[in-house]
Amino acid sequence: MVEELLAAAAATGVAVVVYVGAAARVVKQYERGVVFRFGRLVSQVRQPGFTMIVPVVDRLHKVNLQIVTLPVPAQEGITRDNVTVRVDAVVYFKVVDAADALVRVEDYRFAVSQMAQTSLRSIIGKSDLDDLLSNREKLNQGLELMLDSPAMGWGVAIDRVEIKDVSLPETMKRSMARQAEADRERRARVINADAELQASKKLAEAAGVMSAQPAALQLRLLQTVMAVSAEKNSTLVLPIPVELLRFLERAAPPQGGAAPSDAAGDEAPVPVAPPEMFQDPLPELPSEPEALEGPEPQARVTADLPDLVDLPPLPDDTLAGPPADPAPRDEAA
Repeated sequence: MVEELLAAAAATGVAVVVYVGAAARVVKQYERGVVFRFGRLVSQVRQPGFTMIVPVVDRLHKVNLQIVTLPVPAQEGITRDNVTVRVDAVVYFKVVDAADALVRVEDYRFAVSQMAQTSLRSIIGKSDLDDLLSNREKLNQGLELMLDSPAMGWGVAIDRVEIKDVSLPETMKRSMARQAEADRERRARVINADAELQASKKLAEAAGVMSAQPAALQLRLLQTVMAVSAEKNSTLVLPIPVELLRFLERAAPPQGGAAPSDAAGDEAPVPVAPPEMFQDPLPELPSEPEALEGPEPQARVTADLPDLVDLPPLPDDTLAGPPADPAPRDEAA
């Protein structure tokens, strides 16, 4: 009898252990347990921790509540300004209702992926190219609203949507590069013109100040010469002002060596050459041919010249005329 009781107790213990092993379940912290009993949903969702189900009767499905990162494949479309682009994005979502995520949709991951691709194509068709390139925050918000409306009925909440990349055709890239270059050139010209205008105003003010003080112009000239001469790789042509020449002329002593007058307001006289220096010192020679006639023409010409000119005596055959041609040779000889 005792042995039978012991055997029954052992069998019962083994059955309990087997039942507990078959019914025990552990739900992790980031999961929720959804139980189906004979195919019907049990309203109570199992929380994280140890839980029990009825073996063979209940089926426990665990749903992950972590945020899922879902890449959206690149979608090619035409923008509102008729530009063909290729855009890819990424969607961040999570399950907020485990029962709806299992009951209302067959595969919530696949459903969210397809809805994201469709919404991305719709956003591309409604937007301009400039919005896709520069105003992505607004497009991200619009895409998130388009995904969040149907996803809430599936027990899924869209956390964030980001447009990752926008691919443009090569021709469009070259056109945009030319446009950007032209815009930069326009801005550079405007800045240069503005700088020239400001510089001209400042130069006009500086010219007004220098006209009131002539010495400032000379100082500025010396500063320019000093700045140019520091490089030692150019030739400098320096104009000398007339005022400097006049100053040197006044400061130069006269030819006699006498110092300039010290009286105030008196200037040193400038030596002037006598008019006799510009006259012809040679006397006029007689123009009549009779003046050169006579027994001694050489002596008379020499006597009429002034003493300052000492001419050598002329040879006797100078005034006799050219020498006679020699006798022609005999051709026969």
